[in-house]
This record gives sequence, C-alpha cells and structure tokens, in this order.
Amino acid sequence: MKRSEVKLEETWDLTPLFDSEVEFEKAIDQVKLESKHITKYKGTINTADSVIEVIGRYEKLMELLVPIGSYANLSLSVDQTNEEAQLRAAKVGQLFSEINAETSFITSELLELDKSALEEAEKNEPNYSNYLQKLIRKKPYQLHPEVEKALAALGTTFDAPYELYDTTKLVDIQFEDFEVNGKSYPLSYNLFEGDWELEPDTAIRRTAFDAFSSKLKAYQHTTAKTYDMHLKIEKTEADLRGFNSIFDSLLFEQEVDQNLYHRQIDIIMKELAPHMRRYAKLLQKVHGLEKMTFADLKISLDPTYEPKISIEESRQYMKDGLSIMGEDYVKMLDRAFDERWIDFAQNNGKSTGAFCDSPYGSHPYILISWTSRMNEVFVLSHELGHAGHFHLANAHQNIFNAEPSLYFIEAPSTMNEMLMANYLLQSSNDARFKRWVISTIIARTYYHNFVTHLLEASYQRKVYEIIDNGGSVNASILNNIKKSVLEEFWGDSVEIIDGAELTWMRQPHYYMGLYPYTYSAGLTIATQVYKRIQSEGQNAVEDWIKVLKTGGTKSPVELAQMAGVDITTDAPLKDTIAFIGSLIDQLEQLTDELDK
Repeated sequence: MKRSEVKLEETWDLTPLFDSEVEFEKAIDQVKLESKHITKYKGTINTADSVIEVIGRYEKLMELLVPIGSYANLSLSVDQTNEEAQLRAAKVGQLFSEINAETSFITSELLELDKSALEEAEKNEPNYSNYLQKLIRKKPYQLHPEVEKALAALGTTFDAPYELYDTTKLVDIQFEDFEVNGKSYPLSYNLFEGDWELEPDTAIRRTAFDAFSSKLKAYQHTTAKTYDMHLKIEKTEADLRGFNSIFDSLLFEQEVDQNLYHRQIDIIMKELAPHMRRYAKLLQKVHGLEKMTFADLKISLDPTYEPKISIEESRQYMKDGLSIMGEDYVKMLDRAFDERWIDFAQNNGKSTGAFCDSPYGSHPYILISWTSRMNEVFVLSHELGHAGHFHLANAHQNIFNAEPSLYFIEAPSTMNEMLMANYLLQSSNDARFKRWVISTIIARTYYHNFVTHLLEASYQRKVYEIIDNGGSVNASILNNIKKSVLEEFWGDSVEIIDGAELTWMRQPHYYMGLYPYTYSAGLTIATQVYKRIQSEGQNAVEDWIKVLKTGGTKSPVELAQMAGVDITTDAPLKDTIAFIGSLIDQLEQLTDELDK
C-alpha cells in the first residue's frame, strides 16, 4: 500500500512541529541567523560570565534545531521512497553539519579555560553544571579546534553509511511474491517481520523465510561494504581522539566501562542459553515439528489463541495496564491517541520495527506498523515507555540534561512491558490465557531484548575486535561470525539454516554504536524494579517516577541506585535470568496441564 492510500487517523500529526513547509523553512532561516550570532563569541570566552552567556545562546540554538531534525527524520521514516522527504532530510543533514562546524569552537574554548572559571560558572548557574561536567570528561580526548571544526563539517559524510544502508534496505530491495501450494503471498520487510515470521503454518513461514533471505543475499556485498565503511569511520575517530580501543570510545558517552559491557554479553550467552533452548524445545513439541529451525523461533506457543485487537481497544489496555504509574501518566497515554502521536499505518517504504522520537519542546512521536495482533500491546507499551520517560525528563530538565545514557535508555520501555504483562496475568485465571501471556513475555519482551539484541551484541563485539586490530570485514566474514554466534547460543536445539547468517543485514542498530547490548541492560534494571513494585507497591513507583524525571543528570549506575538496583554487581543480571527460567518453568507446567 502506498503512503497516500492509508487512513489519516492511522498516521501521526507533525503539525505541532511545523504546520507548513513555509514555517519549516522560516525555522531554518532563524537557525542560521542564531548560529551566526553565536560565532560572534569566538575568542571571547574567558570568564565565568561569558561561559554562562555562550552556553545560554547555544541552548537556544539547540532548542531551535531539535524540531527541524525531528520533522525531517520523521517525514522520511514513514516513506523512504518519498523524494521530497529524501531531499529535505539531506538538506537538514547538511545544515546540521554546517552549524556543528560553526559552533565547534564553543567546546574547544571552554576546555581551554582554567578549571576555576568553569567551576565558578557551575556555581553561578547550576542548570549548566551537568553540561560542564560532561564537557570536562571529554578534555583528554579533545582535538585541536580546527580539527574539531573539520570533523563537525564532515558530519553528513560520516552519517552516509547509515543512510546508504536504509536506502538499500527500504528503497532498492523489492521483494517478489512467494508461492506455497499454488497460492501467492505478498512479501516486504514489514510483512515478513510483522506477519510471516510469526505465521503458524510451517510451510508458509519457512517458504517466506527462504524467499526473504534469498532477496537479502543478493544485496549482502553492498550492505557489508557499507557497514565496513561505518566501522572504519568509528575506528578512525577513536584513534584520532586517543582512546585505547574502539570499545572505550563508544562506551565513553554511555558513562560505563568495559566491565559492564562484557559482563552483560558473557553471562547471558552462558546462563540464559540453557533456558532458551528449553523454550525452543517446547515450541517444537507443541507445534509437532520434526526439527526446530531458526525460521521457527518467532512462532507463538498457541497461535490459534492469540486474539486480535483494534487500535482503539489497545488504548484501554494501555490505560488499565499502566495505571499504576499514576493519573498524570494515564493522561499522557490519552493524549498520545487523541493528538495522533502514533503512526500505526502499514505502507511501502516505511521504516521497519518501532521507535519513539521525543523532540525537546514538543511531545513524543511513535512509529509502529499495526498488525492487529495482540502482541502489539507489548510493542506499543514499550514505545509509550520511551514516550513517558522523555515526556517527564523533558518537562523537568533543560535540553542538555534531559537524555540519559544509552545504557539506561531501554529500562523505562521494557518496564512498561512488564507492567502490561502483570496486568494481563491478573485479569484472568484461565490457564490457556495465562500461558499465552507468559509465552508473549518470553517471545516478545525477553526474546526480543535478551536474545535478539543480545545475539546482535555478541556478533557486534566480534566484529569490533577485528576492526580494533586493524582488520576489515566483508559479507563472508560477517556471515560466518553471525552463524557462529547463533550456533553457540542455540547449540543442537535449533538448526541454523541457510539464511539465518544474513540476520546481520536486517538491523539498523549496528550503525548506532554499542546499542544492542543496552536492551538487555535496560531490561535487567526494569525486571528488578518491576519485582520491587510487586513487593513494595507505591513507594517503588514513586522512586521510579523520580528516576524518569532525572533524565541524564546522573550516570546509569546512579539512576539504577535511585530505583533500588545495584548494577555494579552481577546479581541483578543473574536474578533476571533466573526469573526468565521460572517463566519457562511455568510455560512447561501450563502446557502439561492443558495437554491433560
């Protein structure tokens, strides 16, 4: 379906950002003017007062830039084939690079100042303390001002690999229909990931997987070269800035060290794998499959039971399931539906998966491709978790302080999935319904965040080790790495069939630094806070709301501590894995009960 053919009410409304193209162009002119004003400060930042003044002007500039960037990116994300949106996004990318180059002197001059001037500025304007502290952390890795300016000017060039990846994936790759028993079925990225991966009919599901993988394979060399280009850019910048490794460089902004990173991958690969192999065997048994293959891992434990749900019905589920978060939170949920914060439509060229963008100064925007499957309740509650987080953080912090570390970013979203699951479990005593809910927690919440993204992270780590040692990657190397990671995790419980190794081609996360492992990190925190809410009630909820309002003014370790979780040890992660194991125990017991 073309974008022009979808229902208006199933699309998001971008007019709160800009109600016309004319207003959008005016905003660009205003930004350019404000940027020119800021350049007048060049060479004059030498006192605490001038520090505060220039940061204040920069803050205003950032507040003007954010809606421009969101408007361009959101417009493109719903239809990558739209040439007007492509050109608009390219224009904005170039604008951002130019402005980053023009304003790069701010960081350089601030870091050349004596520390006492920065400390005085912090004392006189506490709102900028967090910004200045994070800036001071960068001092050892700051380059000559002219080098910083050149790097900033090359911003669109450095972003090119990700844009090339998206263009290949969502514009150039065109899937042909596939045929099963004389009947033809349509195929696209969204149809495969939203429907055919979950299809209960084994012949259709496996044929769809083969057809999908065959088309991906035709583009593997271009996609691998694009990815290698991205990796080389990251490695070059890490070396230029003097980081010991590409891992240190990418973890720097997350405010965590390599211990937390490696622990998350190593423990899950070792201790979660046995539980998930049991789950795979349970799927095989229930579906009567002669063998369990990679193409079968996303099927529902009870596909004939999963109810359908309308968009409007999902609203009530959100409100009931997340009501424990408080009246203000529920009002935010109503606004999301009433004011069209969410793009539900399925159309050609739309970005795959789901995401939430929360432009500072406006409300959040959520992209999802609605399939009417009940498990969309979990997907939507996840994205509304991001929305609720930034809705609160943006309201209580300035633009510099609102965004927390990437390590923590998935905790509020996965927390909402846990709350939704708990609500559904409490709403019925029916064994079949309970099995469906628990299996959805495993298949959606934990599989997606603790397995899919964790296996991405394990694969990604091996890739970065090659790059860090001066090597390169190509399609063959990436395929072999991905296959080896899948085989290590699933053992002999799942057959890693041809096409499984191409899964690395499907994820945009590899162009976002060390992002994949943070899903399991966030869900570890969320699981522990969820368990605390179950035992302590309102006090734990109030602590969690305070954490959400804190934004990025504290490190991930400090944010977790505020919520009552100590992530400096491996206890929370091991306890979360044990919790997953207990859920699979319940699935096995309920299945035996239902079989009798």
